[in-house]
Amino acid sequence: MCKVPHTKRASRYADYVNDTNPISVGPSEFVRSEAQGELAPYLVKLVGGETLSFDESVAAFTCIMRGRAHHGEMGALLAFLASRVPTEDELAGAAVVMRLSVDRVPTSLPPVAILDTAGTGGAPKTFNVGTAAAIVAAACGARVAKHGNRSRTGRGSAEVLEALGVQINASREVQRQCLDTVGVCFCYAVQHHPAARHAMPVRRVLGFPTIFNLLGPLTNPAGARRQLMGVYAQRFVDPVAGALRKLDTARAIVVHSLDGLDEISTGADTIMVHVRGDEIERELFHPESVGIAKSDPLAVVPSNATEAAVWVRELLDGSMKGTPRDMLLLNSAAALLAAGVAFDMPHAMDQVREALATGAASSTLDRLIAVSSGMPDPGEE
Repeated sequence: MCKVPHTKRASRYADYVNDTNPISVGPSEFVRSEAQGELAPYLVKLVGGETLSFDESVAAFTCIMRGRAHHGEMGALLAFLASRVPTEDELAGAAVVMRLSVDRVPTSLPPVAILDTAGTGGAPKTFNVGTAAAIVAAACGARVAKHGNRSRTGRGSAEVLEALGVQINASREVQRQCLDTVGVCFCYAVQHHPAARHAMPVRRVLGFPTIFNLLGPLTNPAGARRQLMGVYAQRFVDPVAGALRKLDTARAIVVHSLDGLDEISTGADTIMVHVRGDEIERELFHPESVGIAKSDPLAVVPSNATEAAVWVRELLDGSMKGTPRDMLLLNSAAALLAAGVAFDMPHAMDQVREALATGAASSTLDRLIAVSSGMPDPGEE
């Protein structure tokens, strides 16, 4: 039975409606008895214009993630949540359930020392900035569990890392070795969230983004408590930041650029919300403030995973310049801030430039390729 913690649960739709509710129960034949795992009480709240509390979100998503929810009710709940901006309680409650069911990376590193650079996707695609930034951050001393998946564009983090030679289907033990020795591992989302399979048929039928598009980056398999997280729409910046605060995040930066990217952009100012424990600070970041001239990051983009992999390789070895390099500088620097490796953006950008100039970033990629594939770590030779 999926029960709401610390709240009295009604057994019928009729217990949740009143004269101000926009729907009515109707004839008695439409009122049904409570069923195991039903989402009906939460649906009635949503239809009535209310939001779910943290405990109600936990209970509802527990039903979903344990496979106890009827597909019709699940689809309705996801659709109602998608019709507006989810609250931080709804996001945090759902994320807690996903975190409890994740197939974890067995690292000995404390979660407070681990960074993730996963974003929501769904925004116009430049190149794999978050993936490249994860490698650069590791080269600068951060410990990064890069959470990611395949993409509708065909050049998500999984496709591009695979094209680079990284074994994206590495075992949990190999992922641990990569994180502990190289400083970065890749956590292929589909292999770490088995319980999410219960919602997948419904998500495919709905065909539009749901709350699950925001939940993935909030449920790192290594338990990362540091994060650089881009979101695909400005309306999600504040609730995601609020949810991260409720989820005991040590340090996070949530970003959305004013030209529509889920990353820090060279083409426009970027909204950055900083989460430091219980504190949240909002700023509008100007790339010119750190010496980066504005340029359109969408003017030229890779056409497929192979080309995107070439971009990442050439950026890391220092041979690619221009706007892509500037994008990498900005986002890698923000990752170092979130990781606690740097104290401000200029300091962080100096570290990134050094990692690119000395070959440390390119070497980190080579080591990740080798260790993830079961070969000797070239960094230990």
